[in-house]
Amino acid sequence: MKCKISRNAAKMLRVELDKPENEGKMLRVIVTHSHGDHAHYGMDLDVPTDADEVVSTDKDIDVILAKDEPFLDGVRIDYFYVPQEGFAITNPSKGNSGDH
Repeated sequence: MKCKISRNAAKMLRVELDKPENEGKMLRVIVTHSHGDHAHYGMDLDVPTDADEVVSTDKDIDVILAKDEPFLDGVRIDYFYVPQEGFAITNPSKGNSGDH
């Protein structure tokens, strides 16, 4: 499985991951809703289970992805400051380039 994290997203995620209360946790990306040929995504801090794959990224952040969820393979995590500040998770490899 693959996962990309933009530079802006990595900076924001590192702030959360480095908090003492999150020690030992990793970023988990989940499918919150799927229909047809695309999905909507969410994030949480968690620990991996046997049903997960831990994917290393080039930003030194490991990401937990459920092995049995094909919409997670190839996700991209971005962080935008405009038009609205926040994270955006898409999966360009599955044709998902944003919410509709």
